[in-house]
Amino acid sequence: MGAKRDFASLLDDLFAATDAAEEAGARPSIPFDYLAVADELHSGRIRVAGEAVAAEYRETGADMAAEFAALLEQARAALADEQPSPQEVLPPIDPDSIAAELGLGSPAAAVDLGRLRRSFAFANHPDRVPAHLRQRAMIRMQVANMLIDEAQRKASARR
Repeated sequence: MGAKRDFASLLDDLFAATDAAEEAGARPSIPFDYLAVADELHSGRIRVAGEAVAAEYRETGADMAAEFAALLEQARAALADEQPSPQEVLPPIDPDSIAAELGLGSPAAAVDLGRLRRSFAFANHPDRVPAHLRQRAMIRMQVANMLIDEAQRKASARR
């Protein structure tokens, strides 16, 4: 009963603040309590149907191949005028090379996809590479994220 009362008083405060802000010509500002939200999520009162979420996740990956092909085509066009120095070896942007770099072919990769994503981002994030390689790094991150997302979808479908 206390949670309903708090919610109702919060709504009353929101409406009062909105009215006052409209009169003053400003937007209301209500502090957000992240810990209260976390407590509410962990309380068990909020439920999400696991199978419904998994089905939606699988459905969103259905048209991934076309999206992936379009991303690679845009990447190749964006990097077409790149002029590397003769001694510089540019990191590849093709999916097979990135998948091999991630180690997505190994059976242990399905378990540690989050760790793979973080370690790849640590080494290849655009903010961590030289300025002339940032466009390439951004593309590599996009390709890696798409490959890892696809691996997660396949792992989810197998379960």
